[in-house]
Amino acid sequence: MPLFIVRHQHAPEGCPAQDPLIGATLLNHLSRPNVRKFGLQIQAEAVAQGEHSMYLIVEAADEGRLREFMRPFQMAGSLDIYPATTCVRAVASGGCAASMPASAGVPTLDPEEACQKAIDAGMVMHRAHPLNCETSLAALVGGVVMPNARFYMRNNSPMPDLDAATFRLGIAGLVERSQSFTIRDLQNMRSKTHVVTLECAGNGRALFDPPAEGEKWGLGAVSTAEWTGVPLVEILDRAGVRPEAKEVLFRGADRGAAGRSEAVRFERSLGIDDARDSDVLLAYAMNGEPLPVEHGFPLRLIVPRWYAVASVKWLTEIELIDRAFTGHYQGDKYRYEWQRDGRVFSEPVTVQRVRALITEPSPQAAVHPGELAIRGVAWSGAAPIARVDVSVNGGDWQEARLVSERNRYSWQWWELMTRVERSGDLTIRARATDLAGRTQPERAEWNRLGYGNNAIQEIPIRVS
Repeated sequence: MPLFIVRHQHAPEGCPAQDPLIGATLLNHLSRPNVRKFGLQIQAEAVAQGEHSMYLIVEAADEGRLREFMRPFQMAGSLDIYPATTCVRAVASGGCAASMPASAGVPTLDPEEACQKAIDAGMVMHRAHPLNCETSLAALVGGVVMPNARFYMRNNSPMPDLDAATFRLGIAGLVERSQSFTIRDLQNMRSKTHVVTLECAGNGRALFDPPAEGEKWGLGAVSTAEWTGVPLVEILDRAGVRPEAKEVLFRGADRGAAGRSEAVRFERSLGIDDARDSDVLLAYAMNGEPLPVEHGFPLRLIVPRWYAVASVKWLTEIELIDRAFTGHYQGDKYRYEWQRDGRVFSEPVTVQRVRALITEPSPQAAVHPGELAIRGVAWSGAAPIARVDVSVNGGDWQEARLVSERNRYSWQWWELMTRVERSGDLTIRARATDLAGRTQPERAEWNRLGYGNNAIQEIPIRVS
């Protein structure tokens, strides 16, 4: 319902609260059962002490009903009613006086509701609409998977709110048999479950110097979940891929301006060989629950090892094509781009680069002299993690202990128990190496769009 701010003022000599009978009558009028009779919801109320002013924040279907409810207060003094909004909605709209941008083509999740849920879950906000938020590094501490509410969110446009009852996944193009599947059809097929780490290709962008274009992600645009769904190859085999097909194109229901006059749908492709990997999933469940709307309900693609841009959300169409796809989110964005010798070089973002994160202690933490536990996670799209090395205050690299079994597709927990004796400021660094021999660099190569920054992380702490 619309939101209003109500201000009532009265003269000191006519203060209703001074008369017990009148005061009790007003309290009864403000009681929640009476408020509901008028179709209102009072969110907050306050009296400015000594100012003879009362303020209400009220949800009301229309201003007329609100004024009817406030009539006793108007008889006792002045009454002002202001149409209002929440801070979240003002930011999501782009300003206090702006209206919420209209969605293009499909129903979308209420930006205010989605943003408020993320704030309540403790997410680190980057943009309210479209919603972009990362997981705090402190929240990474703990289990293998990230709870759905704290899984980072990256969106290029408003989030579609699709109806599972009418949803259909279509597969067409260079196939022998065009197909259409309901969610129930997919759930009745052979399923697989994988624990997979998804990382935004722009994770760490804020650490590039000079600054790169795009959302200024810290290091929390990464999370791990258990995904359940149908192997993509099952759908491809049912449709029958024709020999001339070169790529598989995936279309999501999300669409936005993307700096153009017409709305652009989110589309990405995989080569035939990559798409036929038996572990690529059409996922309908996340951490044992139906896929949340914020993460692609009712169906999304999960491509293990690749940066998460490949894992198309709100997936509605699959098309087999005979050419290299060059759409906006593959030909213009999500590409490493450098200038060398006056020429522009570009290559697509694909598998995740090797990286280690320190989750404990937190940056700027105060610790006591003596034993110090240093913990974190590490992952790589190229291969499982081989080792993690830690350096304290510029000292020799010490090999950390890998805590859990190696997993091909998800992050690896690690820890190092060491000692710090001297008081003062010091730094901790962590460096991962995978079984393919790839090691984090001291400094990632700068690129215009700020992708793949896997430079060695360094955090300061204080021993006292």
